Amino acid sequence: MKEIEVIFEQAPPAVKVRANGETTELPALWLRERSQDPAQLDRQTQQRLFDSHAIDPEIALLALEPVGALQARLAFSDGHSSLYDFSFLHAELDADDAFPAAQGWDSALDQAAMRFSWPDMQIPERFLTALDSYLRYGFVVLTQVPTAPLSILDVAAKFGYLKETNFGRYFEVFSKPDANDLAYTGVHLGPHTDNPYRDPVPGIQLLHCLVNQTSGGLSTLVDSVSVVRELAATDPEGYRLLKDTSVKYRFIDRGTELVSHKPIIKTDAQGRTLGVHYSPRLDGLPLLPLEQLKAFHRARQRLGELFCDPAYQIRFPLLAGELMLFDNSRVLHGRTRFDPSEGPRHLQGCYIDLDGPRERYASVRIQLSTLKEVA
Repeated sequence: MKEIEVIFEQAPPAVKVRANGETTELPALWLRERSQDPAQLDRQTQQRLFDSHAIDPEIALLALEPVGALQARLAFSDGHSSLYDFSFLHAELDADDAFPAAQGWDSALDQAAMRFSWPDMQIPERFLTALDSYLRYGFVVLTQVPTAPLSILDVAAKFGYLKETNFGRYFEVFSKPDANDLAYTGVHLGPHTDNPYRDPVPGIQLLHCLVNQTSGGLSTLVDSVSVVRELAATDPEGYRLLKDTSVKYRFIDRGTELVSHKPIIKTDAQGRTLGVHYSPRLDGLPLLPLEQLKAFHRARQRLGELFCDPAYQIRFPLLAGELMLFDNSRVLHGRTRFDPSEGPRHLQGCYIDLDGPRERYASVRIQLSTLKEVA
């Protein structure tokens, strides 16, 4: 929301907002909760000092006195009166404005622009650029990461907070006997998201290459935002089914069983695609009436075809000292087949919570803004 005009009316008292060609009156209840009076709102934490849930739902705005273009003194029927600065409306009415918006991409994406040097992540400006790219496109690739075991944990701590699972704080990815997951073999892995059987699903995955002496095993990435947009345009009913129908995901290991139920397509309150829960090895068709089941399956089938379409997929070798960090719901990952007899291919992986990069982005912006003001 780029332009917001605040309109003060005194008879009867009202505060209105004009944005994107539409005018909206702000309800007295909504305004009363947002009192900025020092006795009502702690200036340091911006947390309320009163119980807003106890406000009378029939509260009314009794008087309004404009003080400036964006300021007015408001008086309410509960006896409260205070000065309001309505510059807060930009952030209030457009909660995501402080963060880069997601941008869909396909195979034409400039991969070089998504690569960043790990040593440069100690420079706030470069770190902010990498975070910006991650928030827009859902992934980045870091180069020059030390190949010493567990270096991945240093990267994880830089970008967010480690999430431990039944695989541990981190996990090894290499071909091994008696594997409890196909990731630990040399077979081709189609585009998928990790751990859809978990609740919550791990937000962000990191994969760090320690050694790679194979000619195969190319890493693949696909943006679900672009793919889902295509599905919604060509099969709206199938899109709706995948968005609204709960699916069972199940994982079984020695002594462990994890099950969750969730739709394949994940959206936010505004209907924007956040990602998918997609793993053909772990999901099960829901029990639906036959014709609806066929429509669901056709939509799921088409979604899988789009995920594997070279037009949407990027491929690259993940070499020793390189690490890819990606939104585990938004960006599907996979791997081409490789021959373990050619030589070792050893990756380490871990998960961090989804909100880490957003927190870091906000913190670095504040840090750089403070440094600029001091300068």
